[in-house]
Amino acid sequence: MSDIGSEEMEEEQGPYLGEYEGGRNERDERHGQGKATLPNGDTYEGLYENGKRHGNGVYRFKNGARYMGEYMKNKKHGQGLFIYPDGSKYEGSWVEDQRCGFGKYYYINGDSYEGEWQNHVRHGRGTYFYATTGSKYSGMWNSGKWEGHGELIHANHKYAGLFKENRPEGRGKYVFDIGCEQHGMYVPIEQDKEEKGEEEEPSANVVPKWNAGVVTALHVKTPEEEEEERMMEEAEKVKAQLEAEALAKEEAARKEQEEKEAAEAAAAAAAAEAAAQAEAAAAEAAAAAAAAEAAANEEQTAQEGEEGTTEGGAGEEGGGEEGGEGAGGEGETQEAAAEETEEQTPGEGGD
Repeated sequence: MSDIGSEEMEEEQGPYLGEYEGGRNERDERHGQGKATLPNGDTYEGLYENGKRHGNGVYRFKNGARYMGEYMKNKKHGQGLFIYPDGSKYEGSWVEDQRCGFGKYYYINGDSYEGEWQNHVRHGRGTYFYATTGSKYSGMWNSGKWEGHGELIHANHKYAGLFKENRPEGRGKYVFDIGCEQHGMYVPIEQDKEEKGEEEEPSANVVPKWNAGVVTALHVKTPEEEEEERMMEEAEKVKAQLEAEALAKEEAARKEQEEKEAAEAAAAAAAAEAAAQAEAAAAEAAAAAAAAEAAANEEQTAQEGEEGTTEGGAGEEGGGEEGGEGAGGEGETQEAAAEETEEQTPGEGGD
């Protein structure tokens, strides 16, 4: 199936207005194999789960970049290859859209790095190869910089020792191909501070100074020493990898917990809103019932008043009739008396 004007949000903010063709679940979310074209011109072809990119897929950006690998909940997670617009590429492990774990990065200038990553930067044990000079640094990294024990290897010699902030610092030694090595120490020397903008404080320019020590014959490692060194390096590598995996798991657990808490908070808010709506509805129903009862009482009172008025009028009419009858009786008595007088008067005149 295909649709235009889907509700799904992809890489950009706002309602999705692109196209989608593929499977859906019972909630009409993108699910299973599908193809999507975003409004900005990006495309994705691969697996979905409950509306999000999840599983293997290929994402092509309109600027020419592309990612081929694993997704989890819309983010690059697992093994994948990312080819950047300038032609550089990274192949390795991803965690929550970040380069994390073991991976290889090939830069446009020919440089390359192979080793461990964390939070999108070189971190742990790794080797950086400089194409222009043929030199390489092999050792420990911290947040993208040389940090800890490492070796800076050149064409005919190398330096092995401690590093800090991308520079040698502390004890170390130079090993030369002619068969000797020089021991010594690098000491940081702070020079004049560099001028910055008005809002930025000037920073110190630190330059490492080599304090040379004794020169000795080249120490040739025995097979036992080489094996011990190899095992130690392997142990450090495994340790760094385990730490990276533990950090990734911790981050994933934290993210899952945050999502769970957000879901619980949303559910609690919905329940509270539903309870408030139910309470408001009950109050409205009670108010309507009270109003209906008051109207019924008022109507009953009005009816009782009308009945009392009707009974009072009937009583007054009855009194009038009785009065009339009384008056009529008196008139009849007077007429009878008059008749009796008339009867008596002629008799007297005869005499």
